[in-house]
Amino acid sequence: MSQRKPSSFVSHLECPKCNKTYSVDEVNQLCDCGTPGTPLLVRYDLKKLKTEWSKSDLLTREPSLWRYRELLPVKSDENVVSLGEGMTPLIPLKKLGEKVGMPNLLLKDEGTIPSGCFKARGAAVGISKAKELGIKSLAMPTNGNAGGAWSLYAARAGIEANIVMPIKAPKITRSETAIAGAKLYLVDGLISDAGKIVGRAVQKNNFFDASTLKEPYRIEGKKTMGLEIAEQLDWEVPDVILYPTGGGVGIIGIYKGLKELQEIGWIGEKMPRLVAVQATGCAPIVKAWEENKKESDMWEDADTLAFGINVPKAIGDFLVLESIYETDGCAVAIDDETIVKCQEEIASIEGLFVCPEGAANLAAAKKLREDNWIKEEEKVVLLNTGAGIKYPYDPGKPAILQPDEDI
Repeated sequence: MSQRKPSSFVSHLECPKCNKTYSVDEVNQLCDCGTPGTPLLVRYDLKKLKTEWSKSDLLTREPSLWRYRELLPVKSDENVVSLGEGMTPLIPLKKLGEKVGMPNLLLKDEGTIPSGCFKARGAAVGISKAKELGIKSLAMPTNGNAGGAWSLYAARAGIEANIVMPIKAPKITRSETAIAGAKLYLVDGLISDAGKIVGRAVQKNNFFDASTLKEPYRIEGKKTMGLEIAEQLDWEVPDVILYPTGGGVGIIGIYKGLKELQEIGWIGEKMPRLVAVQATGCAPIVKAWEENKKESDMWEDADTLAFGINVPKAIGDFLVLESIYETDGCAVAIDDETIVKCQEEIASIEGLFVCPEGAANLAAAKKLREDNWIKEEEKVVLLNTGAGIKYPYDPGKPAILQPDEDI
């Protein structure tokens, strides 16, 4: 890794509801307003940054998310924990785009990142800041991929990880977590049940709570997807970005990152319309958006094969909905059968084996194109959040040949 200068632009943490501020040099989790508390957002000295940072500074930097270190919260280089994450490809889907009436269709492929999933971004920045704050042990609930990523980065940082995930989580993420030396616990329930167990463990054992949005720094890693999209498109944002939404950190982060780029003058006034994509078996954000609400209700009996978005109630739901409303976006729910068909369609036409959550984005884009919400000439980005190979996939019964048989 090339030498980096320490960032001097991170300022403080701020509650987006009551505007109370907190120090970035102390361990802080949630604002004490509301129940169970409000997620905190990292703020930077953007006025100073605007005068001291330029796009040309990126020309000689490594192709990782740390190229944007001025907009990241880790102050000292010695605390950066990295596996080379970031700068994933933005791939034109020419054949598929022509087929579905979106010739300017692109896919941001997070399946190429360490751990095979976008969760590595949040883990890299979250673990780096945890190291800087002197944290020795953490606990978190997960649907699988975040647990695997945080366990790997925690191992690299020398931090103990305690991970609780549903027993139905993909086996490969369970293996990933265990082989990294984390303490893995399985619960016969949903991620919301895992979250309750972690909450009790945090109180009992004084673990750092690394649950989604209960620590402020995961967002900062995830927002680099938005920074990269802008840079990869020569600082011209697309018309639409579709994002598979469970806890919602990615869509919150993309919105936050693009707003910060606006404030320092790197992009114009245009913002992409953000689309939260969920499964019909677990669609609390979609329901809230359809009812024009600012927060979602708990989704009962949540169930979908797109396990990463099987989140019945997100603590940051109000931030997800804000990002949709403020960009004139929308929320769409897709059934599991359609998700599988789109997964096969992307693989067979474009050669990309995406995760089910990523495939849900294609289904949502097709639906929005049919409704003319997406126009033919618009530039549309699908976020594939992980490698399809991380999920068990049954292709049906292949033909079995004897050694002397031909095809």
